[in-house]
Amino acid sequence: MKIKSFLARPYASYIYKGIRKSMETAVADQENVLRSMIKTGRTTMIGKDARLADVNTYQEFRQAVPIRDYEQLRPYIDLIKEGKHNILWKGKPIYFAKTSGTTSGTKYIPITKDSIPNHINTARNALLCYMAETGNTKFADGKMIFLSGSPVLERVGGIPTGRLSGIVNHHVPRYLRTNQLPTYETNCIEDWETKIGKIADETIREKMTLISGIPPWVQMYFDLLTGRTGKKIKDIFPEFSVMVYGGVNFEPYRKKLFDSIGKKIDGIETFPASEGFIAFQDSREAEGLLLNTNSGIFFEFIPAAEIFNDNPTRLSLQEVKTGENYAIIINSNAGLWGYNIGDMVKFVSLNPYRVVVTGRTKHFISAFGEHVIGEEVEFSMMKIAGEEQVPVTEFTVAPHVSKGGDNSYHEWFIEFEKRPVNLSAFEVKLDETLRGKNSYYGDLRNGNILAPLKIIPVRKNGFIDFMKSIGKLGGQNKVPRLSNDRKIADELMNYTEN
Repeated sequence: MKIKSFLARPYASYIYKGIRKSMETAVADQENVLRSMIKTGRTTMIGKDARLADVNTYQEFRQAVPIRDYEQLRPYIDLIKEGKHNILWKGKPIYFAKTSGTTSGTKYIPITKDSIPNHINTARNALLCYMAETGNTKFADGKMIFLSGSPVLERVGGIPTGRLSGIVNHHVPRYLRTNQLPTYETNCIEDWETKIGKIADETIREKMTLISGIPPWVQMYFDLLTGRTGKKIKDIFPEFSVMVYGGVNFEPYRKKLFDSIGKKIDGIETFPASEGFIAFQDSREAEGLLLNTNSGIFFEFIPAAEIFNDNPTRLSLQEVKTGENYAIIINSNAGLWGYNIGDMVKFVSLNPYRVVVTGRTKHFISAFGEHVIGEEVEFSMMKIAGEEQVPVTEFTVAPHVSKGGDNSYHEWFIEFEKRPVNLSAFEVKLDETLRGKNSYYGDLRNGNILAPLKIIPVRKNGFIDFMKSIGKLGGQNKVPRLSNDRKIADELMNYTEN
């Protein structure tokens, strides 16, 4: 046993015990986070606008602090970019995490001195929990790859600015730097296809033990390696034992990834966002991800049915129930107040508080009143693809509104690794499964208001080529699972099978 893996054992045990203890104090920890935030927030511009000096309880807090999206936060962000202090949080942010928005263009999410540990320590905690539970520390002695955005930072209003993964790259602990791949120079490459080629060059002969990244881009890396060598990943990297992933639901990608690897390996799921590290997998046995209740974020939850209401119900942690979909609202020491991050979760446990991600609040189809969400289309696809033994590379769903006398329907753009022998039968089974999963969709189908769904096969690498065409290939970008309009669908028509 080498020194890093040897020292990791007691440290992992120490951190793991602390996390287990914090499971019992989650509600109290959330109350303490809120009190601390209110105290600091009273001295800021946004706190004075909300009159936080008069706020002492959660009931008063949710009356004083409105739910916001980025557009409503933008005036404060603009003041920070002008060099103003004490706007959203004390002082100025130490970074802006730059992220793309569908309606707001580029978003600049503040990261403060107080909030950066949330991002760094939570990633560390996910690995340490895995080590403590499994006893596998050997991977700490090998090479680790983190498929991320460029660490090159620009300055916006004097504040270092870049993709979150690039920012985090600057905070990798010194003791892991010698294990980290790719090199800094390769990580700085902006063009994803060039970058992934260089990453393959640098790693193909190394002793890789851990690989981390968003599943579709990890798959692209695996495909490139296999294309060069003709080998499974297990034969290229015999000591590869841990994969860390997040950003999208892993399940639709699981089969193809493990087929590419050639053996089953351990996975660690995380739920990071530019706005904060929300949750992480703390157990190999329990379902869901442990909510990060003591890391500078005070969580609120809005029932899914009320997401677009002017005055929705806002629930604290102690008020949530299992099995219901909620939009996450965060208040954090990054200076985010009543901020809707756009993700939906469902609690699978309240002791401790564990969640699964069920979709994006903006990624749904309700063109006909059905309100189908990501969790439902992914469940349906995985079920039928599994039963039919038809591997699926990627897919997205959009409404098709008929202009003539025919009924409208849902259009599924699917890139099959192996096309079904009977595509029509696959469509029927997929439609039946979605009808059973979403009662509104079922009612519309039973009433012949909607016609059965239709599948449009996408050609091999069609989704990759589509993402490349819109400048979103690689990094933290991912294909929306479903949309309530035709923007993506109409573009994808250029990438379908002939």
